[in-house]
Amino acid sequence: MSALLLAGFLGLGSASALAAESAPVTSGNDTATLVTDRDAVGPDQHLRVGLRLQLKPGWHTYWINPGDAGDTPTLDVTADGGATGKGGPIHWPVPVRISEGGLMSYAYVNEVTLPEDLVLKGSGGTTLHAHGEWLVCAQVCIPESGDFTLTLPASAQDAPEGAQAALFHKADAAMPVASPFAASVSADGVLTLSGKGLSAASVSQAWFLPQDGGVIDQVAAQPLHVSDGQLTLGLKFLKSAHRDRPLEGVVVLKDAAGQESPLQIEARPVGGAASAPVQDASAQGQASGAEVPTGAGWLRVLLFAFVGGLILNLMPCVFPVLAMKALSLAKMGGAGRGVQLQSALFYTIGVMGAFAALGIVMIGLRLAGSAAGWGFQFQSPGFVVAVCWLLFLMGLNLLGVFEVSAGRLGQVQTGSGRGGDMMTGLLAVIVATPCTAPFMGVAIAGALGGPPVMGVLVFLAMGLGLAFPYILVAGVPSVASRMPKPGAWMGILKQVLAFPLFATCVWLLWVAAIQRGVTFVALTAGGVVLLGFAGWIYGVGQRRSMLEGGRGTVAFCRVVAALCVVVCGAALAQGLRAAPAPVSAGTAEAGVEPFSEARLAELRAQGKPVFIDMTASWCITCMVNERVALDVPSVQEAFRSRGIVFLKGDWTNRNAAIAAFLKAHGRDGVPFYMYYAPHQDGVVLPQILTPGIVTSTIGK
Repeated sequence: MSALLLAGFLGLGSASALAAESAPVTSGNDTATLVTDRDAVGPDQHLRVGLRLQLKPGWHTYWINPGDAGDTPTLDVTADGGATGKGGPIHWPVPVRISEGGLMSYAYVNEVTLPEDLVLKGSGGTTLHAHGEWLVCAQVCIPESGDFTLTLPASAQDAPEGAQAALFHKADAAMPVASPFAASVSADGVLTLSGKGLSAASVSQAWFLPQDGGVIDQVAAQPLHVSDGQLTLGLKFLKSAHRDRPLEGVVVLKDAAGQESPLQIEARPVGGAASAPVQDASAQGQASGAEVPTGAGWLRVLLFAFVGGLILNLMPCVFPVLAMKALSLAKMGGAGRGVQLQSALFYTIGVMGAFAALGIVMIGLRLAGSAAGWGFQFQSPGFVVAVCWLLFLMGLNLLGVFEVSAGRLGQVQTGSGRGGDMMTGLLAVIVATPCTAPFMGVAIAGALGGPPVMGVLVFLAMGLGLAFPYILVAGVPSVASRMPKPGAWMGILKQVLAFPLFATCVWLLWVAAIQRGVTFVALTAGGVVLLGFAGWIYGVGQRRSMLEGGRGTVAFCRVVAALCVVVCGAALAQGLRAAPAPVSAGTAEAGVEPFSEARLAELRAQGKPVFIDMTASWCITCMVNERVALDVPSVQEAFRSRGIVFLKGDWTNRNAAIAAFLKAHGRDGVPFYMYYAPHQDGVVLPQILTPGIVTSTIGK
């Protein structure tokens, strides 16, 4: 018995000592052999065979998709003898990316084993015959091939792993695994992964390797955006790509420790994709890039929308309307609880109604193919001037030039009852839309990419967040009771708060100048004077009516005021038709280049660091960030010392290329900031900047 065991042990050791590797085919560039994971074959053995390529330094071979240049290796294996069979397709380890001369290659360097499965039928020894072809490249490319023969002895049972099994284990470790995340791709090339475990903490870098060539621009940047439960990569489709086909390939996720996780995906098309190919970046911007959330995903989007609306109260663009809010809160101080709740209710209705209307318009424009984003209405010079004139009239009202309603002279109010509260809410939304608060980007992207009903709910959630502080004050008795009692001080406060509105008018005049030039500004300023006269003459009529009666005089004043408003409207319409070409806000800035996808690709190909600032003159948050975080000596010196190229995208007027770039990164509004270190993927910065945030980001 011991002798039998010893003989079996010696026999097993002898079989294991047989290296299951063919004679090599050698060139000056590499050494190729055929290898198996077993040194013998048992009955109906499942065998793994592979082409082993040991490449000389500087040389590489290719993946299933070689990229923009190269050729795919092939390996044909047959077995004859006691056990017979034919090898299956190659299983492909994840390659490295080689970007050179504006081309992208997916390649293997140093050493690689390309394995196949070979299921044998029968028992007894077998001889493997294989023919392989592969291309090796360095400065030149050389096609190579080899014929291999490998004989394996028979084993009475399934043979154990052999001497070369470690090569297959190494190849397996580099194989992509089935993705645990739902994958989709929009018509404009936004690849989205959704599922538990995705977060900025778990994913620091990511890139996509397409299984087939001729689908995407393989050398183009793939902007990454990661939030809890979702990851998006911006891909650039080629003209030959069709939007109705699944996108197959490998997404590689890299964590902060450098650990890579390759995932095999098949992304389903979403976003109303059609069979027509995507033409260019401007066309890409017209399609929705957000994956449709489901279940808990929608709850997260709604929560982000609420928090974003809440933070919007602190954004500088909303400061002017705090005048109306402050007066309303002061008025609540001496009112009963019912009046307080009613005031909060109708203010909330005004805010949420305005957000719902804005959401319906944006969703409708997106469904119609427009690239409208958050704050899109401020890209219209007519809207900018109308808001300027409206805020100017409100300032005159606060100064007492006229009253919104015919109440007692000197009555301190911004409007009458429910209508005044609703109007305050409406105005809060109008002046808030040039700003984008944190969390709003994800919420807006989800709203515009999902079903229209859910999109409207997201906008309502943002409105609820904006109105929530007012609801809190009115709904908590202990807070409302601490409000100061009305008194003569309110008249002074009312007049003081007119001046933030006038300051906003100056800002809007500047926006109009950038959009349409100085002639258009002169028209706008002339309208301000005419509306000032209209407000004054209307106030004269009000006073005459209150103090003396005089219906004829009152009617005359109202007619004159109405004519002034009509003249302003006609002049604005004429000015929009005859306005000169717009003026760029960034043409005179030293060290700043205008953004374009072509220029970005050129700089990245040259290995230069790039900082991108997507801004608009009507975005107050953008202007504040520039003043306090970008146009400061410490940051400017950091840019100069590191040779960072500053690209600015001015979205003051409509620009399809900028809209497409924002959309590719999961954003629908400005501000948006991104930094590309040399030969690295882009890093998205927060929407609220400080010098420290900027310098720490570019320092990394």
